[in-house]
Amino acid sequence: MPQLIYHFKLDILMEPAVFNSNEIALMEGPPISTDKPFIQANTIDTTLEEIKSRHVIPVFIKDNEPVIAHSDFIESTIDVASGIYHGETILKPSIRLSHPIKGRIPEAKDKPAIALQDHEKTLYYERMAFILEIPTIHDDIDGNRLSLTIGGIKAYNLDNLYNRKGADEHFKVFIGFQNKVCTNLCVSTDGYLNDLKVKSMGQLKACIRTMIEGYNASYHLHALRSLTNYGLTEQQFALLMGRCRMYNHLPANLKNDITPLQLSDTQLGTVVRDYYRDDSFCRTQDGSINLWRLYNLFTGANKTSYIDTFVDRSINTFQFVDQLRCALDSRTTNWFLN
Repeated sequence: MPQLIYHFKLDILMEPAVFNSNEIALMEGPPISTDKPFIQANTIDTTLEEIKSRHVIPVFIKDNEPVIAHSDFIESTIDVASGIYHGETILKPSIRLSHPIKGRIPEAKDKPAIALQDHEKTLYYERMAFILEIPTIHDDIDGNRLSLTIGGIKAYNLDNLYNRKGADEHFKVFIGFQNKVCTNLCVSTDGYLNDLKVKSMGQLKACIRTMIEGYNASYHLHALRSLTNYGLTEQQFALLMGRCRMYNHLPANLKNDITPLQLSDTQLGTVVRDYYRDDSFCRTQDGSINLWRLYNLFTGANKTSYIDTFVDRSINTFQFVDQLRCALDSRTTNWFLN
């Protein structure tokens, strides 16, 4: 069995080295964490520099104090990751934005929109997702290179901006592996905080550190690698896709003990299409497909999810496929396969 390639001692996770911001590799030289979108949907790409220089920062209305800005969130994650993984290469963040909030300065209040000059416009984005890739911590599964990846999601619509500074601000943070063949993200439950509420930058950094230190990368990779040992026939795959579409229409009392796949009908259609056509994860000649390939078809389709549901669905796909693995391993009943 291939071993996870770590270039640091595990005790660093408990005693991080002191971080000197002048030494961080991502400031100069290394490329962005991915040159392909890790999420698509209605998002656009941007850079940390653009967010800091061009985007205004929302405030709490009652006292005009700023919220934790997107750039602060990203830089805090970089600081924590650089302290824990001291000496590793950390690539520049790949950042995706959605839901622009546009405005204008008071002097331009009477101008038609088409006549506004750049300096008269204001802009920030309600929702943001980013990832940081650490390519020097990696492993290979079924010929696919996986790199350790840390990321986060911020959506201002979850905060009560009609309050005062000190109210809870909501974040999502995660750590897992990115499949470099397709930029799919592999995230498990122990590498995810889905509703992180903090009141300060200090709390935010502390929670990110706790999540990273509690993540068991070796166990996660072992679980991912085990998926290559189990597969579905063409008939089982067809039954699985049909059952996934049927689930939403089941009577409520029949849903209680079934964990659904949270992908939309459109995304399930993408999975079926890619079962036949995907260059890396399609079926074999006899129509069978192993669970590792199936999982990547799911995470590939998930890239069309919106920012606010993206990681939750990613977690769900892992849990769903792992339940299929358990059923095949123990030869027990699984509603989606029976």
